[in-house]
Amino acid sequence: MTPEERPRPGGDPAGPNTWESSPAVWEILLVPAILLPVVLVVTGGMTVPGKAVAAGCLLAVLPLYLLLGRPAMTADDLRRGTVYIAVLVVLYCVAVSVAPISTLALFGLCPQCFVIHPARTAMIPVAVLSVAHIPRHLFLDGPVGYELLTVTVVVILFSAVFGVWSERVTERSAERAALIRELVDSRTEVARLSAERGAMAERERLAGEIHDTLAQGFTSIIMLVQAAQAQPDPARHLRLAVRTARENLAEARALIAALGPAPLDGSTLEEALERLTERLGEEAGLATAFTVHGRSRPLPPAVEVVLLRVAQEALANVRRHSGAGRADVGMVYGPETVTLEVRDDGAGFEPPVTEGYGLRGMRARVEQVGGRLLVRGARGTGTTLTAEVPG
Repeated sequence: MTPEERPRPGGDPAGPNTWESSPAVWEILLVPAILLPVVLVVTGGMTVPGKAVAAGCLLAVLPLYLLLGRPAMTADDLRRGTVYIAVLVVLYCVAVSVAPISTLALFGLCPQCFVIHPARTAMIPVAVLSVAHIPRHLFLDGPVGYELLTVTVVVILFSAVFGVWSERVTERSAERAALIRELVDSRTEVARLSAERGAMAERERLAGEIHDTLAQGFTSIIMLVQAAQAQPDPARHLRLAVRTARENLAEARALIAALGPAPLDGSTLEEALERLTERLGEEAGLATAFTVHGRSRPLPPAVEVVLLRVAQEALANVRRHSGAGRADVGMVYGPETVTLEVRDDGAGFEPPVTEGYGLRGMRARVEQVGGRLLVRGARGTGTTLTAEVPG
C-alpha cells in the first residue's frame, strides 16, 4: 500500500477500508490464537521448563506485536514489519519444537505475514511456520507420516489462497475508496459550479429587472422634470413625473418582495402593454397606438413577464434614441406562438446594429423562454422590433 492509497484523515466518504480495520481484526484473531495454546501448554503433561519455554515464547508474541507489528501495519513500514515477522517466526519455531500443541497459534500468526508483506513474499515465512513442527517429529518420532505431510501441505495451500484473496480484497477496497472519493469530489465541484452559475444567473436577472424598470423609470422622471422646468405651466409634466415615481416605487417593492412585475398586478398583459404605450405618448408627445390581432388567450407568467419587459425596453429606446413622431405596439396571437411588435417611424439605424446592454438583455430574456428577437430597420425608415415566443 503506497502513501497515496492511504485514506485521508477524518471521515473518508468511502467508509472504513481493509487496512483501517486490519489492526482490530488481526488483534481479535491473534490474541485467542496465542492464549489458547498457552493454556493447553500450561495445563498439559510437560515438564515445567518445557512449559515455561513454550508458553514464554508464545506470550512474547503479544508485546512483540504491540511494539513492532502494529506500528508497522499502521505506518506501512516494510522494514520494521520484516523484523517483526522474523522475530515472530523464531519465537514460534522455539515454542513448537518444545510443545507441538503450539501449532494452534498458526491461525493467528499466518495472517500477520500477509498483512505485512505482499502475498508472494508472505508465503516464505508462512511456509517456514507451517513446517516448523516437522524437525521435532523427525527427531523424536522417526519418519514423517502421510497424515502430517498432508496437513502441512493443506495448511500451506490454504494460507496461499487466503493470502492472495485478502490481497485482492484490499486492492479492490482501495480502488473503490479512490472511485468514491473522486465521485464525492466531482459532486462537490458540480455543486459549487451550480451554485456559482445560479448566483450569476440571479445577478443577471436582477440587473435586467433593474435596467428594465427602475432605471427606465428614473430616466423618465428626469426627462419629465427637465421638460417641466422649460415650461411656463409645469403642472402636467410634474403630474406625469409623480405617477412615474409611484410606479417605480411599486416596481422596487415588487423586486424586493420577489413578486411579479408591478404593471401586471391585477391586470392582463394587453392592459399593461396598452398603459405603457399610452404613457409613452403622454411623456414624449408621440402619436401611439396599441393593437391586438388574433384571439387573446392567457399566457404562462414567465412569457408575460418577458413580453412586458421587452415592450418596456423597446419603448424606452423609442423615446431616447429614435426621434420618432409615432410608435405602434401590436400583439399577434398565432396558433402556437405569440408575437410582440414595436414599430416607430424614427431615424432608424445603419445595419449592422451594435447591441447594447438593453438589446442584449431583451434577446436573452426572449431566448430563455424559447423565443427569438428580431430588429429590422434602415437609416431614415424607422425601426421594427419583433419578439416571437411560444404560447
